[in-house]
Amino acid sequence: MLSAMVLLTAGCAEDASPGGAPRGERGPTLVVTETAQPRMIRSEIEAIGTARANESVTITAKVTDTVNQVRFDDGGYVEAGDVLIELTNREETALLAEAQANVEDTRTQLERLENLLAQRTVPVSQVDEARARFNAAEARYQSVLARLADRLIRAPFSGVLGFRQVSAGTLVTPGTAITTLDDVSVIKLDFSLPETYLSLLHPGLSLAAHSVAYPERTFDATVRTVDSRVDPVTRTATVRAHIDNDGLLLRPGMLLTVRLVAEERQALMVPEDALVQRGDQAYVYTVEEGVADMREVSHGDRYQGWVEITHGLTPGETVITEGVIKVRPGSRVRTADAVSRVFPGKPSLVGRPSLVGAVSIPRLGVPPEDRGLETAPTGALG
Repeated sequence: MLSAMVLLTAGCAEDASPGGAPRGERGPTLVVTETAQPRMIRSEIEAIGTARANESVTITAKVTDTVNQVRFDDGGYVEAGDVLIELTNREETALLAEAQANVEDTRTQLERLENLLAQRTVPVSQVDEARARFNAAEARYQSVLARLADRLIRAPFSGVLGFRQVSAGTLVTPGTAITTLDDVSVIKLDFSLPETYLSLLHPGLSLAAHSVAYPERTFDATVRTVDSRVDPVTRTATVRAHIDNDGLLLRPGMLLTVRLVAEERQALMVPEDALVQRGDQAYVYTVEEGVADMREVSHGDRYQGWVEITHGLTPGETVITEGVIKVRPGSRVRTADAVSRVFPGKPSLVGRPSLVGAVSIPRLGVPPEDRGLETAPTGALG
């Protein structure tokens, strides 16, 4: 009787989970995967530069006199030759009238004597003296005319004015600052680069410049000149680039960052979460026909969650990016539905790699720091 009950109980236990996996066996592990793909990456060097006006000058007076009239507003745009300041000119106006009258008088005398000389009624020396008096009067007239012109202070070139420093009635002397004038139609951007990268620079090279004042905008810059000398202390050379300042957004003195493309190449990229670091060795888990396999790999540069695989993977292979800590070599896996990762499209920050549809190289040749990834992943898995 007791033997029959034991056999019955054992039979019921075997049928406890009809249609399910036998006791002791687990179902496939749920993971998220990504395909290793070659991407175009670029190595970028980033430097900080200072914006300068294409032309810049402090407007000053040439003579000592009082301001009669101010003809400009703070921050106004002026054309070359526009009058900015009119100084008192009553004395010069009177002297000009006197000089002009003297010119007319001496001209009349010269013409009369030249007619008499043609009739041989006056000596040549008398005509020469009259011509000398006329030339002196003409020179005097031009001198007074120049003095009068100095009473009109004009813009030497087109540009934007700064704040005015004088008012009507102000006594100005040579060297007195009246205002500033900047031609900002083109911005000169000066920055320094280590001598290591001088071979990459040449006039006409295109660069990308950015300002914190306009974070969403890229300004196109073109290298114009590389300094003929390298600083013996810093081992850097100054580079000057030009930026067409459409809309006059950039101003002298602004800080800009500039990027220089050092190299473009293809690289095999996978999400950084796929990398498992164990000591000095790096691994990824690949998936083929639902079975996971651990593969030793060599990796290169990292950028914003992506890493370059230099050895151990081929394009098109599938790697596990989430659920890595739950699998072992030979584990059966099932791929979870997940949103595909978007490759970062913007250039990197200072010295980091940037992407052309993918990833790129690190700052000024400094190798990126390795990062252990044997932690619980986050994302599509619970």
